[in-house]
Amino acid sequence: MHLLLINPNTTVSMTQKAAAAARTVAASGTEIIAATSRMGPASIEGHYDGALAIPGLLAELRERRASGYDAAIVACFDDTGLEAARSFSDVPVVGLCESAVATAGFLAQRFTVVTTLERSRVLIENLVRRYGMGERAKVRASDIPVLALEDVASGAIGKLRAEIERALSEDGAEAIVLGCAGMTDLARELQAIYGVPVIDGVAAAVKQAEALVSLGLSTSKRGSYSAPLPKPFAGAMREFAPQPAG
Repeated sequence: MHLLLINPNTTVSMTQKAAAAARTVAASGTEIIAATSRMGPASIEGHYDGALAIPGLLAELRERRASGYDAAIVACFDDTGLEAARSFSDVPVVGLCESAVATAGFLAQRFTVVTTLERSRVLIENLVRRYGMGERAKVRASDIPVLALEDVASGAIGKLRAEIERALSEDGAEAIVLGCAGMTDLARELQAIYGVPVIDGVAAAVKQAEALVSLGLSTSKRGSYSAPLPKPFAGAMREFAPQPAG
């Protein structure tokens, strides 16, 4: 099985971190193919960054299609471009947020997603509601810029732990979801410290993608995820114009 893991921001070290986490949990017959977007923002923090990251994500899906992959993972907790990727692809595409909150729902009645900045909290809160977990989950921001997670001296880990402790004491959280791909390497350590399930979106997405492929299931192409209709695209978007079938 070949899983394409795409980081929709342009920071290669984040891709490497996510790929390492993915390989830790992947089944023995699963190959993780890691890709980094070559256009767009260095990190994704809010709607503006997310919108400008989507073309790079779609370009990676398109360019790697010839070499083949059985499913794709969008390695950003904002599920950046997930809907567009599903419309474009003929294989399953999963996102970190959707996979993580679904996994948390199997493990706890109440859980808290701890993410980076306030602007991301609001976006993720909307996603959690959309995925049907709004009554069971709270979303907290730890005031950490995404790129600070790459800097050991930034104090980011202390801020993250403080917010997790508030979630456990104030929210009654029974599990914690780490709300950023840049936190993927911290899940097991934090789980050992706090004694509750700590869900990493990268790991959850890998296992969800493997399950869909093993079951022979893919995204429905009837209705909302139908392939885009052929039409001209102008300017810099010309290369993304859908082509007629065949």
